[in-house]
Amino acid sequence: MPRIRKGVIAHSAIEIFWRIGLYIRLSREDENENESESVINQEKILRDFVNKHFESGTYEIIGIFADDGLTGTDTDRPEFKRLENCIVRKEVNCMIVKSLARAFRNLADQQKFLDEFVPLNGTRFICTGTPFIDTYAAPRSATELEVPIRGMFNEQFAATTSEDVRRTFKVKRENGEFIGAFAPYGYVKDPNDKSRFLIDECAAEVVKSIYHWFVDEGYSKRGIAKRLNQMGEPNPTAYKKKKGLKYCSPNSNKNDGLWCSSTIAAILQNEVYTGTMVQGRNRVISYKVHKQICPPENEWFIVPNKHEAIIDRELFEKAQALHKRDTRTAPGEQKVYLLSGFVRCADCKKGMVRRSSRGWSYYACRSYTDKKVCSKHSIREDRLENAILAALQMQIALIDQLAEEIERINRAPAINRENKRLAQSLKQAEKKLDQYNDAIDDLYLDWKSGEISKDDYRRLKSKVTEQIRQLEANISYLKEEISAIENGIESDDPYLMSFLKYRNIQSLNRGILVELVKTVWVHKNGEITVDFNFADEFQRILDYIECEHSALTPMEQKVAM
Repeated sequence: MPRIRKGVIAHSAIEIFWRIGLYIRLSREDENENESESVINQEKILRDFVNKHFESGTYEIIGIFADDGLTGTDTDRPEFKRLENCIVRKEVNCMIVKSLARAFRNLADQQKFLDEFVPLNGTRFICTGTPFIDTYAAPRSATELEVPIRGMFNEQFAATTSEDVRRTFKVKRENGEFIGAFAPYGYVKDPNDKSRFLIDECAAEVVKSIYHWFVDEGYSKRGIAKRLNQMGEPNPTAYKKKKGLKYCSPNSNKNDGLWCSSTIAAILQNEVYTGTMVQGRNRVISYKVHKQICPPENEWFIVPNKHEAIIDRELFEKAQALHKRDTRTAPGEQKVYLLSGFVRCADCKKGMVRRSSRGWSYYACRSYTDKKVCSKHSIREDRLENAILAALQMQIALIDQLAEEIERINRAPAINRENKRLAQSLKQAEKKLDQYNDAIDDLYLDWKSGEISKDDYRRLKSKVTEQIRQLEANISYLKEEISAIENGIESDDPYLMSFLKYRNIQSLNRGILVELVKTVWVHKNGEITVDFNFADEFQRILDYIECEHSALTPMEQKVAM
């Protein structure tokens, strides 16, 4: 490395006093590398350089500008930017770095800084490594061919490192191992395994309350935020800082510690609280372009049962269903009305609006009240709630009867005999189908050999083809019947239990409504129709019972005889 003898600056025609800024950078990858790359050792190396090559009294080290744990692929680093600002304000007129890689891992940024920023601001740039650069003592050193070549090597190293890191992170994410710096609110990192979560009991109780208030008590997201603020509960950012974590986000400096609707919404939609590890919802475009994008959900890394759940899956799904409904609150209200998002006009299909008059609340067709189209549909809120409750009670009673019938069917020994009979019929039908297919092949050979005419071949083939079609239909039916028996419905079927757990229901809440009710239709005459959730499941059970009855009845009669 070319050396600069002490005194070279002092002997210049014009003596310059150098106000020096030492720039240091340690990337995450460097933390496990040689000790010489540590922040402390970089500073020692740069100070030794200054002491050897600058005459005493001709300089002052203005400051150490150190970016610790940051990538060099762009210059958007806090301390690098601070040093640039000091140079622009003439507080620093000499910048020294250990190597080009410490300041730049991006060739374009490197050349722009050396070719434009340094000359425009009349500053001195020194790189003590290879290639050695000193824009004051050796002005051409910054334009030597080795400088951009070294820059390309540094950039390629960053690209290779980025690929290796991304590959490692991808494997970890696929295995459900957490790779982030901070656990989500409600959890902490396991001190023995940083890739796993443990429940933070204090924050987890707040998460449980948020779901309970939203699903069961009908609070809006804004109402939940207001309630938490009134309780003096710090929001997730403030909570992390209160726990002593060095948490930092793009807007953390502006965070006032208060809850807001968007924070509540993020918690209510985060599947991590069900015990599922969800990662990859945000990513940077490339190793050089650090702008974050939101990839589609099918590119996320979702691994279930990776940690203890704070809320159960059923409650989480109820919260997601409520998100899809119109749940705006009235001015000054914290809770959503019980039926918000459920009531619609049976004619125009539009959502009905809640009104109040003379001490009564009622639902009216929005199209009629706002635009005078459709017709005057309205019903008092209390009567509507009572009617929905009665409809639910009737549906639950019906499903209770179906559950008893299923239990009776499943206990019947005739079912096993019927299954054997169907299996035997299927075996015979499949054997006959093979015979008919072979017959068509034989007919073709007979025609080609001249044993039968072309007209006979066509006539016989048409007849056999029709028999094959009928056999295929019979086989399909038999397979469905066998499948229905083998995959029978148990009395503890999830669909049945979703209703039966409310056997003694005496009042409504939004949790029950979102689980069981799809839509409440209000007709012109004041009658209502309730569309329940799981309509397909209900029909499946009816079909199963009907199918099994058709098989059971003649067999039971035969047994009785």
